[in-house]
Amino acid sequence: MELVQATIDDLDVTAGLFDAYRQFYGQSSNIEATKVFIAERLSTGDSMIILAVDDDNDALGFTQLYPSFSSVAMQRIWILNDLYVSKHARKSGVGSALLEAAKLYAEQTGACRLVLSTAIDNKVARSLYETKGYKRVVEFDNYSLDIVSI
Repeated sequence: MELVQATIDDLDVTAGLFDAYRQFYGQSSNIEATKVFIAERLSTGDSMIILAVDDDNDALGFTQLYPSFSSVAMQRIWILNDLYVSKHARKSGVGSALLEAAKLYAEQTGACRLVLSTAIDNKVARSLYETKGYKRVVEFDNYSLDIVSI
């Protein structure tokens, strides 16, 4: 397995994984919209995507990081927004390797923290995160406000 930073040259493979990821969360497949979304992220540098590929260069999974900052620490943080492993590659260490690569990238870019959210009932993901040293934050409640674009 090899871990690589996705570029626009990886658009098709990245979009395929991202579309499967969205379907996992109950969204309808929309590969064309997915390609547009991923192409925008890659071309503008809005996010950083790490791909896991096998020896045949077939995609195994990805993680997507979005930059942010801690005002209190006055340092960069990365939001680990997406982590997905293809069905055929699960239970083979791909998720763990992607988390390690995200941690290394955060260290290399001078970040003070990686943050993520996951569904309360996603026991597999929660177990993986905790195994990799992530701590559940109980001191804060998270809130969200849906915005309807004008």
